[in-house]
Amino acid sequence: MSHQFFTTPIYYVNARPHLGHAYTTIIGDALARWHRLLGDDVHFLTGTDEHGLKIQQAAEAAGKTPKEFTDEIAPLFQDAWRSLNISNDDFIRTTEPRHRVGVQQLLQRCYDAGDIELDVYAGKYCVACEEYYTDEELLPGDLCPIHKRPVEYFEEENYFFRLSRFQDRLLQWYAEHPGAIVPEFRGNEALGLIRGGLRDFSVSRTSLKWGIQLPWDDRHVAYVWFDALANYITAIGYGSDEQRFNTWWPARHLIGKDIIRHHCVYWPAMLLSAGIEPPKGWAVGGWLLAGGEKMSKTSGNVVNPLDLVPEFGVDGFRYYVLAETTYGQDGDFTYEGLTNRYNSDLANNLGNLLSRVATVVGKKCAGTGTAPRADSPLGGAAAAAYEGAVAAWAEVQPSRALESTWSLIRATNAYLEANEPWKAEPGAAVDAVMGDALEALRIVAVLASPAMPNTCQHVWERIGLTGLVSDQRLPGAADWGGYAGGHAVAKGDPLFPRK
Repeated sequence: MSHQFFTTPIYYVNARPHLGHAYTTIIGDALARWHRLLGDDVHFLTGTDEHGLKIQQAAEAAGKTPKEFTDEIAPLFQDAWRSLNISNDDFIRTTEPRHRVGVQQLLQRCYDAGDIELDVYAGKYCVACEEYYTDEELLPGDLCPIHKRPVEYFEEENYFFRLSRFQDRLLQWYAEHPGAIVPEFRGNEALGLIRGGLRDFSVSRTSLKWGIQLPWDDRHVAYVWFDALANYITAIGYGSDEQRFNTWWPARHLIGKDIIRHHCVYWPAMLLSAGIEPPKGWAVGGWLLAGGEKMSKTSGNVVNPLDLVPEFGVDGFRYYVLAETTYGQDGDFTYEGLTNRYNSDLANNLGNLLSRVATVVGKKCAGTGTAPRADSPLGGAAAAAYEGAVAAWAEVQPSRALESTWSLIRATNAYLEANEPWKAEPGAAVDAVMGDALEALRIVAVLASPAMPNTCQHVWERIGLTGLVSDQRLPGAADWGGYAGGHAVAKGDPLFPRK
């Protein structure tokens, strides 16, 4: 058994959770569930980023203190993830004492290493990004390239992390860890940032009071990126429980493309400075767009994922998020796209397969499932589906993993169409065909369970199996022949009523 630590970014609490937040979180959840099926000991972390100027300003606009504001918004993320059946093992808030202790220890170690020094910075700053930009990086009119809003001019005394010293060390580390960033083209982006030259970055503010004080200078609070990135280690005991930290670290991070610089350049450099091993790897996703733009409060195009659940169900929504977009590329959310995929993949394929199998078993097999044939023509399709899912999840490509699984569903539907058991008289021939179909459904329930845990448990029970599908372990659970027969098969209501 191996230890696998997966993280999402922690989300700013300046606004309620939206579809962009749900996108990465659902992918992280499915990846964690897949590794549990593999028998790995998994720790899955998400949380909220609650310090910084953006939070302070949002609180002021709401007529609240920053603590009152964050205490009101952070639970909305926890509630949303529970509603979407996210199986996180921990939820870190950067206002927690365990986080403060760990951040201060990390800062102190980097300072003691001589990599944090006092300086004065004057430059153009995007509050939404919590990032300084050069004139060359800005859009015409001094607009932030991400948020398309004017930057502000700041000049103040800051402590700086000497990132410029780490170019060669970072390039060497990445050379020694090929494939640490997937997809590959996102890794090339990170390497391009490093090779293009590294600028020192600010790790403190004096103009801001809502944050964690520097342990050696209480006039300063930690800059939000230094504060936020540390959540990945403070949540597992850094600064408070070293044994637990050593058990779980290093992590594999799931992030969006807009934070590559901070996660794949700043973060490993900070860890190297503090004498900590960099992360195991990063899976970098694109943006889930709405109307061709990144979802954000600033753009006014946010979609609340919970608004879609009553119509499509939790698993219908989860499936769309995972299946629709190739991870690493941008996707564009549309209501029409969600409806079409729901009807085609879920209602017409999976739902129809379960319904017709249960109906035929009820009419031709006295409602009792039969065992599959060892030499079934579906055995090869099942093996290919499993192999494809394994390869896809290894590269954090849930859409490909689901496509492999759905290839078995389509093959089983075609198999039934070719044999037409509903037209045959009860007997050995019908029993053989239905046993094969039931075994295919069993394997589908296992392979699809990271994406649709409740639905797959329902399928599992409808074909007469007991226990939890999440307790199955691969590769054995994907071996052909696991359905023993003799189980009562229930027809029940349509799994996914058409929209």
